[in-house]
Amino acid sequence: MAAVAGARVAGASRIIAVDVDERKLKWAERFGATDTVDSSRTDAVEAIRDLTGGFGADVVVDAVGRPETFKQAFYARDLAGTAVLVGVPAPEFTLELPLLDVFSRGGAVKSSWYGDCLPSRDFPALIDLYLQGRFDLAGFVSEMIALDEVEEAFAKMRRGEVLRSVVAL
Repeated sequence: MAAVAGARVAGASRIIAVDVDERKLKWAERFGATDTVDSSRTDAVEAIRDLTGGFGADVVVDAVGRPETFKQAFYARDLAGTAVLVGVPAPEFTLELPLLDVFSRGGAVKSSWYGDCLPSRDFPALIDLYLQGRFDLAGFVSEMIALDEVEEAFAKMRRGEVLRSVVAL
């Protein structure tokens, strides 16, 4: 959702959210997605190419961090586009891509550690965007919980039922 919200704030004209969970796709629309793709029902790469006139996306963010989702991100981008790995992969994950595809498709492949955030610079900017009504920070909070509800909150997060649970003391 942060990638969708960030793309909207950055002025992206088309924001395509891909997920297997209809609830998350609805959340993505609320944060600014112009199009959604349920990849449990359709090929995500083909859908993105269809939505972009066959070109692919300028920037594709893999927020999952699995080899299969990053491979989709790589092939869903425009030839001059960028695939960005944001989701943290498990240590045992490996990626296999034909090296000729990496060479011939051009563009860029990169990772983004904590959104390439510099807190001293970026937090004040995010606060300003929030105060201007351009960044729905409160929308990321699904529920307020007590400290003794933390374990259930983690279970809800694993099931994809919440974006963020915030402990209120």
